[in-house]
Amino acid sequence: MLFTLTTTYQPATDLGYLLHKHPARVQTFELPFGHAHVFYPEATAERCTAALVLDVDPIGLVRGKNRVMGDTGLIDSYVNDRPYVASSFLSVAIARVYDSALAGKARERAELVPTPLPLQATLAVVPCRGGENIVRELFEPLGYVVATQQHPLDEKFPEWGASHYFTVTLQATCTVRDLLAHLYVLIPVLDAEKHYFIGDDEVEKLLRVGAGWLGTHPAREKITQRYLKKRRLIHSALARLVQEEMTVEQEDDADADAQVASEQKLEAPLSLHEQRLGAVLAVLKQNNAQRVLDLGCGEGRLLKKLLDDKQFEQIVGVDVSHRALEIAGRRLRLDSLPERQRARIQLLHGALTYRDKRLEGFAAAAIVEVIEHLDPPRLAAFERVVFEFARPRL
Repeated sequence: MLFTLTTTYQPATDLGYLLHKHPARVQTFELPFGHAHVFYPEATAERCTAALVLDVDPIGLVRGKNRVMGDTGLIDSYVNDRPYVASSFLSVAIARVYDSALAGKARERAELVPTPLPLQATLAVVPCRGGENIVRELFEPLGYVVATQQHPLDEKFPEWGASHYFTVTLQATCTVRDLLAHLYVLIPVLDAEKHYFIGDDEVEKLLRVGAGWLGTHPAREKITQRYLKKRRLIHSALARLVQEEMTVEQEDDADADAQVASEQKLEAPLSLHEQRLGAVLAVLKQNNAQRVLDLGCGEGRLLKKLLDDKQFEQIVGVDVSHRALEIAGRRLRLDSLPERQRARIQLLHGALTYRDKRLEGFAAAAIVEVIEHLDPPRLAAFERVVFEFARPRL
């Protein structure tokens, strides 16, 4: 399995200081499941690439272990894709081989650790259970330019169709530490498999490596579910992420008065998501909509903006995810709202591909960043639900 990391920062060979790996040497590291080799196929002042080759020993993984034999016996333990694809094995290798870089440490050129660099990461083969869409869903919100190449099941038999294996290239200007942290967490999420037991310590590991980005990621629920798998661990991690977000919001509220003057002087660029919410809010106000649906409301960011504006007399948020609705309820502080405010807003659990009479009779329906997450076969059903059955005026 091959993972390469390239920079054009000059001098590009400074990448060696950040990774703690000398560009002129080939280094080999013994791992519980095989060996990792690090070398630099190119190392000039203009461009430098570090390559990590992971050699997984499938026989060594099985030898001496008692396993329950299924219909295929032990053959699936010996014959599988693990030696050839990016998986949780690669995440472990990154943590072991690039441990100092992942921790944000450098003995020399320490000033480079917090410095965003032009970086390109390439994963030669990744099992993406969810296709290209999930690659983009996970990495684009973090600022990466994503390129993918899907591989056929067998080049000699094109009629067999495409596989779920991709070559993935990520480009961004960010710190090496951040890029490695993103890969460490998200590679197993793409694969949706892990080679080791998932216990309570995995929650701490996820929150530690995900600090500073996972809590605000729009797909944090999916990431947490696919990374931890066990419901108890998932709920524990999400609850802590929500609590951290609410703590930050409370701290921001406490500091708001002191920062008003300076904030008015600064024109901070809005994220694309915030721009979309602002545009939706402007259209709703311009059309004097008073009863509004937020279809696919997620964690309630648009709902909060609607609730803060007295024009909107009835606000209903709908989402298929129970967990997202719980987070939205906390964001809106429904338990502590005054009675009149609480009467204006309602959260409903429901799928957007089935007729729901609760959605009928509204002046407007907002559908923000929802359609791109629907499977193509469900789009026709979604269209009927909105335009034939719910039939909002706007």
